[in-house]
Amino acid sequence: MKGFELQAVSVSATAATIMKKDAVRVIKDPAVKEFDEPTFAKLKGVRFKDGMIEVKVLSRLLKDAPDFARGFTGIAFRINEDNAKFECIYLRPTNARADQQLRRNRSIQYFSFPGFKFERLRKETPGEYESYADMGLDEWIDLKIEVKGTQAKLFVNGHKQPALIVNDLKHGPDASGAIGLWVDIGTEGYFSGLRIRND
Repeated sequence: MKGFELQAVSVSATAATIMKKDAVRVIKDPAVKEFDEPTFAKLKGVRFKDGMIEVKVLSRLLKDAPDFARGFTGIAFRINEDNAKFECIYLRPTNARADQQLRRNRSIQYFSFPGFKFERLRKETPGEYESYADMGLDEWIDLKIEVKGTQAKLFVNGHKQPALIVNDLKHGPDASGAIGLWVDIGTEGYFSGLRIRND
């Protein structure tokens, strides 16, 4: 990815060209069995607290993807130095055009590592950290995340209104750290056109 040096954390990260865009292809290490883990290509030398992250993402399912794979791709941010704490917002593109409304409502997910993975958040506060936006596999999706203090807003495909608002980022307003191109099981994630603004 132009202008950024990447460190693979429990993923493989390689340069690729897809649909006429230069991109980074990221795949989770199959040895990591848990979900919502530090599985990202981490940007070296980047420190982020408040500001904006913009990127284009594209998801494909791997040939050996389990049936619960959803094309998980997203952005981890405020990653601490040993990758033990971070915030993350990610997509489940297969859910967005499902025939079940509940699955559609789970197209976007926030979680906070290590203590607030999606299963806990879904159980304790159903619907609070998940949302819907139209998207699909094998198509470029524009993401913009605006972060300030304990709030993060996700905008999808240029919409003026956020598709997800998180008002209580779990690591608090003073957390800061790196940014990571995040994927989970069964997914071939592509990332292109990354832009970062620090406020």
